[in-house]
Amino acid sequence: MKELSQVLAEQITEALCRLAGEKGVSPEDLPRVALERPKREGQGDWATNAAMQAAKLFGEKPRDLAQRLVDTLAEEENSYVERAEVAGPGFVNFFLNRRWQKDVLVEIFEKNENYGRNQRGMGKRVQVEFVSANPTGPLHVGHGRGAAVGDAMAAILEFSGWTVEREYYINDAGLQVDNLGRSAQSRYFELLGRGDLAPFPEDGYHGEYVKELAARIVEEEGARFLSVPLDESLAFFREYACRVILDSIRACLEEFGVRFDVWFSEKSLYTNDAVPRMIERLRERGFAYDADGAVWFRATAFGDEKDRVLIRSNGAPTYFASDVAYHKDKYDRGFDLVINVWGADHHGYIPRMRAAVEALGRDPNDLQVLLIQMVNLLSGGEQVTMSKRSGQFVTLSEILEEVGVDATRYFFLMRRSDSHLDFDLQLARSARAENPVYYVQYAHARICSIFREAESRGVVLPRPEEFDVNILATPEEDQVLRKLALFPEEVDKAAREFAPHRIVYYIHDLATAFHAFYNAHRILGEESPLQEGRLLLGQAVRLVLANALRLLGVSAPEKM
Repeated sequence: MKELSQVLAEQITEALCRLAGEKGVSPEDLPRVALERPKREGQGDWATNAAMQAAKLFGEKPRDLAQRLVDTLAEEENSYVERAEVAGPGFVNFFLNRRWQKDVLVEIFEKNENYGRNQRGMGKRVQVEFVSANPTGPLHVGHGRGAAVGDAMAAILEFSGWTVEREYYINDAGLQVDNLGRSAQSRYFELLGRGDLAPFPEDGYHGEYVKELAARIVEEEGARFLSVPLDESLAFFREYACRVILDSIRACLEEFGVRFDVWFSEKSLYTNDAVPRMIERLRERGFAYDADGAVWFRATAFGDEKDRVLIRSNGAPTYFASDVAYHKDKYDRGFDLVINVWGADHHGYIPRMRAAVEALGRDPNDLQVLLIQMVNLLSGGEQVTMSKRSGQFVTLSEILEEVGVDATRYFFLMRRSDSHLDFDLQLARSARAENPVYYVQYAHARICSIFREAESRGVVLPRPEEFDVNILATPEEDQVLRKLALFPEEVDKAAREFAPHRIVYYIHDLATAFHAFYNAHRILGEESPLQEGRLLLGQAVRLVLANALRLLGVSAPEKM
């Protein structure tokens, strides 16, 4: 079934083509018809500015062309449009009849868990790389928000016809991993009473988890490293600490409902000669050169203020070189689109990476970056700043222990990812309507409860295609039907705009419409067929709430 907006757009295009023929205008020159939802009540269900866009081409005033468009559409048989009106400088507003609402209900029940799914991605491959925290400590709240955003974005793209791969980039080849190894090594010597032999590094990791790592090493390895030179034993401490922390990261993400298809090691870029191959590619295209003993990326060719170093004069690659090689590897694997979920502090890095992507021969739009802004953690309105375990930040595991997976994911997704987020732990734990995730899940559970009672009474639902939608005539019922119809549209927008928060906004609006309907009207106990009609409406809401929550990785409980 085509979306209603698509049907309308096709009919408007056909009407414009007829008018173009009368004027001797080529249909190929006509602008694409766009439809939007009017911002105010009373302005119809859909609006188009097609007449304003085409007026100059037709040599007419926009309002005159809009009226001719309305008259032409009125001559055509249209099963959904009740009337069309010219508004403002030349908009056309469409007011729909009730038939479209019945078709929405039929579509919901026909498609069930696939209602809202589309094929915009056409099977093209997209990689979503997210979290990618250095394996130097536990995941913090910011990582958790990135995990929720990346995972929801991947689910929405899958629902929109893309072939999606989720990837975690393991930063296991830099100085930070060395510092972790030295930190664990120093704590190990401290536990054996010889801290003087391995002073704690200036940039070391102070969290309690490092002491726990050292204690495990003492338990497993004993005191054998006391007789090994520090530089020789460092590799063991580095690899051990990195492996244990990465295992804990995997476990935490599993608990959070996040699973990756690929865990990509930064070290593999060097063992596979990815960096030299990337530089050779840039040289071939004229975007890498030698100067002052170093290898440079010609970033100024893409508007950067200066060129950037890839290989330092001492032969060591920069972080930028690793990142460019990594992105070349992504595109070499056949991805049509790459999405990175980064912390907001990487904002200034985006133009440089998109320049590198273009220098490699790709459209810079083949790289999209979602920025994750800071989370302001509260409890009853009071700031929460200190972790019991990390010593520096609140960990994701601690949040999950406090409020659970559902509330954590929902709260992380409530706002645009690049906007600051206030996360109130006390509110997230509460079982009241002010808690947004409780408010939405309760709507689903309430409908399930109604259906358990209806089943005990032997009530049988009508077939949606045989149901007279005109029975649902109250403003509250109309509002619920309108919200149900919006879901495919919101999924499409969330995918196109890389904006998973749109689904959260939608779910809240649908739950609000249902609660308003439920509080204003009885469902069970009404005369037939009104009782069955309202049950049908409730079941449609339940199905759509479940579909939307699934995209967010949040459960749809049947009892609360």
